[in-house]
Order: sequence, then structure tokens, then C-alpha cells
Amino acid sequence: MEMRSPEKNPEEYPGISSLIPYFLYLKPHWKEFTGALVFGAIYGISSGFGLPFMTDQVFPKIFPSGENSSALNSWEIFLYISWFPLVFLIRGVSSFCNSYLINFCGMKVLERIRIEVFTKIQRLPLSFFQKHKSGDLLSRVTGDTAQLQTAILSVSNDLIRQPVTFLGAIIALIVMAIQREGMAFVLLCLIAIPLCVFPIRKVGARLMSKALSLQKRAGDLSSVLSENLAGPTEVRCLNLQDHEVSRFTQESEKFLTARMKVVKYSHILTPLIEIITAVGISVAIFQAARTSIHLDAVIPVIVALYMSYEPVKKLGSIHNTIKQGLASLKRLREILNADEAIREPASPTLLKKIEGKLTLKNVTFHYPSDKEGVDHVKPALSNINLEIGKGEVVALVGPSGAGKTTLAGLLNRLHDPTSGTVLLDGINLEQLSLHQLREAIASVPQKPFLFDDSIEKNIQLGQSSHTAGSIEDSLRNANAWDFVESMPEKTKQRIGEKGNRVSGGQLQRLALARAFYRNSPILLLDEATSALDTENEEKIHQAMKKLTQGKTTIMIAHRFSSIRLANRIIVMDKGRIVSDGTHDELYPSCPIYRTLYDNQSE
Repeated sequence: MEMRSPEKNPEEYPGISSLIPYFLYLKPHWKEFTGALVFGAIYGISSGFGLPFMTDQVFPKIFPSGENSSALNSWEIFLYISWFPLVFLIRGVSSFCNSYLINFCGMKVLERIRIEVFTKIQRLPLSFFQKHKSGDLLSRVTGDTAQLQTAILSVSNDLIRQPVTFLGAIIALIVMAIQREGMAFVLLCLIAIPLCVFPIRKVGARLMSKALSLQKRAGDLSSVLSENLAGPTEVRCLNLQDHEVSRFTQESEKFLTARMKVVKYSHILTPLIEIITAVGISVAIFQAARTSIHLDAVIPVIVALYMSYEPVKKLGSIHNTIKQGLASLKRLREILNADEAIREPASPTLLKKIEGKLTLKNVTFHYPSDKEGVDHVKPALSNINLEIGKGEVVALVGPSGAGKTTLAGLLNRLHDPTSGTVLLDGINLEQLSLHQLREAIASVPQKPFLFDDSIEKNIQLGQSSHTAGSIEDSLRNANAWDFVESMPEKTKQRIGEKGNRVSGGQLQRLALARAFYRNSPILLLDEATSALDTENEEKIHQAMKKLTQGKTTIMIAHRFSSIRLANRIIVMDKGRIVSDGTHDELYPSCPIYRTLYDNQSE
């Protein structure tokens, strides 16, 4: 089930009620959550009422007063004193169990929110990424989801735990306020402080190790996210949304395991210290009782006062945490409520065989502006009418900003036209299965993106239902086999983040090899030879001539040497088609084409 924010206006600042729908995410873990609340209530009762009440009832037995009071022997004193560390034991165990279980539930909620926000990002159009920085999105998916989780836990846990503690302390305080008074006893529990050094050092060392492991997992998780955000075009063109969600989910699960280990060691120290301190207090009280020192009744009152003050202080901090969570919720809602724009049709049309005939009818396209619902004044494409036949190789040429890349982006639905229709084999693209459409298109952008994985895995990501050849054949066709074979691990060689372990020309050829391997009936080539030297460019042209046979090919030509493969040239300027024909037809008749051609020939 996809997470939906209850408010539809992302600009409206959410209130505390906005957190209520997210409590439903605790439903699959209701047993753990109920257990956490029960242990929280036990902690509250043992802290707020139990400690003052036991102090009031046990101490008078140990330090009897009055003429008719009988002295206790050592065994009886020991039994009475045993109740004191027992209460702290119950308090400590319930505190640890409460903290561990509530953090377990919280991490599960966090994991689910994080994955669903990430899944939502996979379905958003490219215009969304043009308006949002990847670092900001990374912060929202990691930091803001964590802050929201903290707010949810503060409400669900401490609003039970702290009020129970407070009410218990108040009740104990009222009961003891009317009782007898006595004098204060100087506590000797400071002897327990040296004993606390041992668990602090031991647990601290373990916690440091687990924290370092957690940071590594957090880095891995951020790396996967950052890499995905850096390549939204490839993810969509290669239908890798599910693949990326699966990869992210695996890393998130590893992060969860590491995080829970940190939680375990970070929360076990406090109850251990309290238990040791309680034993020290018991020893001091036992020694005092042996010397017949009587305690004043003011001690239980002081304890009750302290226990009633502490919850108030914590509830104040909860309020601040909720405010921070609401601010994070607002940022997350901007993603969760963002318009997906490019949607899968409710009943998609499936083509049995894709011929590759493309038609654009009266197509106009405006890029959305920075303001919601407002388009740029000047259209990127204006009234485009174009028909590309099956197997035709068409080159798009024109000055920068002419609309060439925008037109190509309409073909695989990276964005939809503002008006007009784009058809494949006579069917409107918006009626076709988005997965089948993008699988039918092999795209090689001018700036290709490859994942931080092996060469073999990167090529395999291009696999489609049209794939027929092998990875080696694809690498050979792209003139990439020689440098791949020279690498230490050959096709198993990792290429680094964004392909930083290979040269620009090698990276371009690997992207071209992926297109060979995909073997789709439609090719989109955004100057696929731009990073190649002259010698390799000629070899690639020969391979591309073979690749384009029988395939509908749209080439965005920045270097005119590449248009010799085209049997038709479309000249664009200012979002319009200004001329259409062959080189021999366009050179004498089209001033824009002639100028562009002559400038590169000089």
C-alpha cells in the first residue's frame, strides 16, 4: 500500500493530526508495539509510584522507630532490602525492553516510509528532478524520514510512559505527604560509581564498533540512492524502476540490522548502571541499618518529587521533537503528493509486434516553470508534424536549443506533449504499456550513465525481450572488446561510480554496447560517437550501419560526420521543423543547415 499524506496541498503546513495516518504503519508490528507500551507502563508505574512507595514502606521496616518496634535480624534486613534492587531490576528491564521494542517498530516504520518515498521518486517525471537538487532529495529520503520516525515514536511511546510515571509519582506524593516525618539520611551509593566504569568501557567499545558498521551501511544506502538520482533517464528508459527499488530495499534491510545493534548497546547501558547503583544503595542502607540509624520520611517525599518533575521535563522535549517531525513531514509530502505526470494507462494496449513507425501530429510542448501549474512562455516544441517510417534512419540537426533532445524525449515518454499526439504504429503512446514502449527503444545519450558495477552487469541491464546476441558480440560491435579484454577482470571489472574508472570514450562505447545488446526495434542516438577519436569513430560508424539495418533510428547530430548514416535529415530551429530532406537537397535550399554544415567543415 502506498503512503498517502492526508492533506493534498503540499504548501499547507501540517498539524499534529497529520501524524495520525502514519500510526497505521505500526499495524503489522502491533505485537511488538503493544509489548513496548506494556513495558512502558510498567516502567512508569515502577518509577513514578513504585520507587517512592517502596522507599516509604521498606525503609520504616529497616529503620524501625517507636518503643514497641522490634529489631530485625540480618536475614530479615536482607530480605527487605532485596525489594529495592528488585524494583530497579523491574524498572531497568522494562526500560530496556520498552526502548528496544519501540525502536524496532520505529525502524520498521522508517524503512517502509523510506522505501515508499524512494518508489515514488522512480515514477516522477524528469521535470521533477529539474526543479529539485539531488542532495536535497537525498536529505529528505534519509534525514527527514528519520526525523518523522522520531516524532512518531515520541508521541506513541512517551505519551504513555511519561504520564504514567507522573501520575504514579503524584499519587505516591499525596499518600506520603500526610505521613510522619523524619530526618534525611546521607546516601552512601557513591561507592557504586567506580563499578560503573566496567560496563561503560565494555559497552562503549561494542557500541563504537557497531556505530562504525552502521555508518558504513548508511554510506552504502546513500550511495545507492545518490547513484539512482544521478541516472533517472537510464532507469526509466531501461525499465529499471523495480530493479532499483529491489536493490535499495536490500541495502535498507542491511542498514536496519546494523541500526538495531546500535540501539541494543546504546540502551542497555543505562539500566545496567541503575542496577549497579541500586546495589550500592542497598549496601549502604544495609550498613546503616546494622548501626541502628533511622531514616526520616522526607526521603520518599523527595524521591516522589523528583519522579513527578522528570516526566514534565521530558514531555516538553517531546513537543519540540513533534515540531521537528512536522517540518520533515511537510518536505516529504512535497514528494509524496507530487504529480507523477507520466502514468501507466489503466488498460494499456499491448502490441504483438512493434514495427517502429513513428508519427507526431500537431505536437506542442512546454517545459513546466519553477512555479507550479505555470508553463514557460515559449514552447520547446511548436506544432510539430512528422512521420518516420519503419526502418528509416533520421538525423535531427539544428542549433542548440532547437528542440532536438526534447523531441526525442517524447518518443519514450520521458515527458508527454502539452498538446497533440505521438503515435507508435498508429497507437497513441499514452495508450501503450509504458514498460513495453521503453523496452522497444534503445537509447544512447550524449552523456551516458553506467552503474558502479561490473561491465557485464551494466550491459545486462539493457536486456529486453528483443535481446538476441551475447555480451561479447555487443562489446565487439561497439569496438569496446579490445580495451575490456585488457582489463584485469575483463567483463567482471567494476567501472566505478558514474564510470569514473574508464575514459570518456570507453564509457561512451560501453553505453553503445548496451544498446547493441538491447537490440530494440527503435534507436535513439544522441551523438553516440561524440567521445570517440577519429579512428574509432570510423569503426563505430561501420558497426552502427549494421545495427541500424531494419531499425527505426533517430539520431541527434551535433557532429555532421555522423549524419552520413541517415537517409533523411530533419532541420529544427526554435522548436519548429524548418526543413526536411537529404544533404544534397538541404544544402542549397536551407540556410540554417548550410551554415551549420559549413561551420563544421572549416
